[in-house]
Amino acid sequence: MTSSKNGPWRTAGRQLIRNRPAMIAAAAFVIIVLACLAAPLYAHHVAHVDPFTSNISGTTEVDGRTTDLLQQSTDGLGLGVTPLGPTWDLRHYFLGADNQGRDVMSRLLYGGRNSLAIGLASAAVCCLLAAVLGIAAGYFGGWADAVLSRLFDVVWALPVYLLAICLSVVLMTGGLDIGPLHLDAGSMSMPVLIIAVIYVPYVARPLRGQVMALREREFVHASIGTGAGDWRIMRREVLPNVLPTLIVFLPMMTALNMLTESALSFLSVGVQSPDASWGTIINDGLGLLYTRPAVTVAPGLLIAATAVALNILGDGVRDALDPNARVRGSV
Repeated sequence: MTSSKNGPWRTAGRQLIRNRPAMIAAAAFVIIVLACLAAPLYAHHVAHVDPFTSNISGTTEVDGRTTDLLQQSTDGLGLGVTPLGPTWDLRHYFLGADNQGRDVMSRLLYGGRNSLAIGLASAAVCCLLAAVLGIAAGYFGGWADAVLSRLFDVVWALPVYLLAICLSVVLMTGGLDIGPLHLDAGSMSMPVLIIAVIYVPYVARPLRGQVMALREREFVHASIGTGAGDWRIMRREVLPNVLPTLIVFLPMMTALNMLTESALSFLSVGVQSPDASWGTIINDGLGLLYTRPAVTVAPGLLIAATAVALNILGDGVRDALDPNARVRGSV
């Protein structure tokens, strides 16, 4: 009998801790999450701004002088206004202002809360749905497998972003009302559901193949021989064996879903005003790309950093949960 000290999960945990790139990526991700969670603290107690209210005629202090947030343009004929650039002062518009006079740094942190929340929630929902459908298709086979597999193929065949945009346009205008499930058109749960659904086949198909292989294993046949029911076998024998795969998928799907949410929000079919996300902030700064690039570059860098950190962490989790990788690491 294997002691708890040397159990597979503890062994995988030690293997993951010894993976320095994965630990650095995990630390970077935690720092980004904590910074975004501190958005209200920063906005209200450090910068003293409301990042969701237009402040076109507002002013701030720069090097001891009162400065307008929207300044008269000096380009061409001098028509229009240019937002204040980065001051590098955490108390006064650290990354400058956008074209509505709003603090970019505060909106960046608030937007990160929404982007990360949608990415994590949609990844969790996606993995849950994929686990149910993939295990059902792989274990029962027959007509259940035929129907679910063809459904996976249909969703798989459609371009991801085109399908997401179509669903967003339809559901963001009329909402969703199916039995007990009711989501308003502007609800934050709407992009979570849309993104989760479109990526279900990407997780369910590998799980289906893994479950089909598990059906032929001796321990499953032994459970069937003892008279165990299908649900008990799936819960006690199949699910524990596919759980490591789901855990590996979770950080990778979080990164992918966060990128998808940012793309949808950039196209104005994701997070809706007055809420913000990294995608909406990039869209807000698109017209300021040459004069105040910080509005667009800052959320873009955070999206890239978060996605890279999650992918490196996902690779580390995969190596830790792979028995062959653990053997290689112990040699």
